[in-house]
Amino acid sequence: MTRKFDVLVIGGGNAALCAAISARRAGASVLVLEGAPKFYRGGNTRHTRNMRCAHDAATEILTGPYTEEEFWDDLLRLTGGQTDEELAKFMIRESKDILSWIVEQGVRWQPSLGGTLSLGRTNSFFLGGGRAMLNALYLTAEKLGVEIAYDAEVVDLEIENGMFLSAKLKQPIEGLSEIRASALVAAAGGFEANIEWLKEYWGAAADNFLIRGTPYNRGSILKMLLAKGVQDIGDPTQCHAVAIDARAPKFDGGIITRHDSVVFGIVVNKHAQRFYDEGEDIWPKRYAIWGRLVAAQPDQIAYIIFDSTVVTSFMPTLFPPIAGASIAELAGKLELDPAELEKTITEFNAAVQPGTFDHTILDDCRTEGITPPKTHWARRIETPPYLAYPVRPGITFTYLGTRVNKQSRMVMKDGKPSANMFAAGEIMAGNVLGKGYAAGIGMTIGSVFGRVAGREAAKNARN
Repeated sequence: MTRKFDVLVIGGGNAALCAAISARRAGASVLVLEGAPKFYRGGNTRHTRNMRCAHDAATEILTGPYTEEEFWDDLLRLTGGQTDEELAKFMIRESKDILSWIVEQGVRWQPSLGGTLSLGRTNSFFLGGGRAMLNALYLTAEKLGVEIAYDAEVVDLEIENGMFLSAKLKQPIEGLSEIRASALVAAAGGFEANIEWLKEYWGAAADNFLIRGTPYNRGSILKMLLAKGVQDIGDPTQCHAVAIDARAPKFDGGIITRHDSVVFGIVVNKHAQRFYDEGEDIWPKRYAIWGRLVAAQPDQIAYIIFDSTVVTSFMPTLFPPIAGASIAELAGKLELDPAELEKTITEFNAAVQPGTFDHTILDDCRTEGITPPKTHWARRIETPPYLAYPVRPGITFTYLGTRVNKQSRMVMKDGKPSANMFAAGEIMAGNVLGKGYAAGIGMTIGSVFGRVAGREAAKNARN
């Protein structure tokens, strides 16, 4: 640790590993500092399962083309235009090459999972999931000679006039030490696990948030960088937040706590009232709005209500649904007003129009005469037993981050690029994601900008 490295990478997930491998392949000496213990390495990457990349034709694991133009249209729609167009289009263009580059780093693909995901054409699934993908990247990095330290908490960064000089490292046994490097890549994630920081923007509601991913993403590196002159980007209240089971643990529940059943039923709050269109769009383009929607409800709690006809239509979760032989019995188990829930479901059933149900397209099954409407996949809830999942906001990662350019180089508050600091992954995702989310984009951001950051940091160090 006493020698000076060419590139220091802070973080241990997909973005960090892509940066480390990219820098090492470019000839740089590389040290990776992962704040978590080895078993919990990898940040949120452990919980992922796929990545969204542009491609011009079907492959062994993708059922058809997903052009740069379609990817851009999807991104534009889900962000409502709140994205850096130049950077986003650069990422989409670079993503085409990532599909083969990531395989060269030892990662393997498998065909898409089915059900409500509808991702067989757009997203590539990791064989064995995120942890297997992560293990492959670590193995490759180690074989290439990348040095890795675990339980390695960075407690301070020495930065002068936009130039990184050194990092102060704290380890359980070794204590404090100083790490010097010619270039820095920050890939340490957002601040979603820092409840006190979330409360600065969300107030007491944040106490009811569950954190889907790692408890180690507390935003300390982000906070240091912003305090030392790096320009910020992104709304601090915007994040990738989905509706997850209210019975999930506070941290690290992962993907098996997410519910994909919304489109097959209705969602009500603690007053047994519907509050949003459950059939607005195809699920992979809408699942990530439900965390914020539930966060805006009283006590940050909601209930997905459906009947026995749809139980095999979506991916099952870790927790079984709560069942009742009648709506009133179900309401009692959920501690909802039985009369109100019966009224909500009766009104919904009466508003459902005839149609041909098909959850893979924007079908013609809709409601008429109620607010909010259900614009697609509306079917009557009338076959007992009646079922429900209680859900809370599940925060995946936050969008407040560091501004970067196309070299993944951090931009300082004066508008000038940093001399030798780069960022990749969730810590800079707000450049692309002003709001909204679509399945697999977080991994795209991490892989593309990680690879670029590593390559550019190595070039910077050699010069």
